[in-house]
Amino acid sequence: MWGMVISVISGVLMALQGVFNTQVTKQTSVWVSASFVQLTALLVCLAAWLVTGREGNFSGILHVKPWYMLLGGVMGAFITYTVIVGMEQLGPAKAVLFIIAAQIIAAYLVELFGWFGSQKAGFDWQKLVGVAVFIAGIVIFKWKELFS
Repeated sequence: MWGMVISVISGVLMALQGVFNTQVTKQTSVWVSASFVQLTALLVCLAAWLVTGREGNFSGILHVKPWYMLLGGVMGAFITYTVIVGMEQLGPAKAVLFIIAAQIIAAYLVELFGWFGSQKAGFDWQKLVGVAVFIAGIVIFKWKELFS
């Protein structure tokens, strides 16, 4: 249950962050905005690490295997960029629909094939139907634009 609550909070924060970042971009630029987002995220993470007991140490980063698992920050920069541009061009609701659809499909493929060290899950028709229903929801949401 707690995982669902945390995930809902995450979704709300992601949507709001995208809106906030898009507004900052209008007053600065996309890369200035994205840089500020990443800098403030770093500062919050460092402060949280200091306050919560300093679990782990930064030298552990040097021992992460495989090395490409360290690309999360690089992805984060491009996530920030693509969310800003997507929201600017489509608006928050439509952009988030496409973002979430892509997340669901990518996450299902990662889970299905056990990529990147995740636990492999068997094929499940219910999950595939769920993705199809979600995509149908996008079509319904955009119905007027698609067929006019």
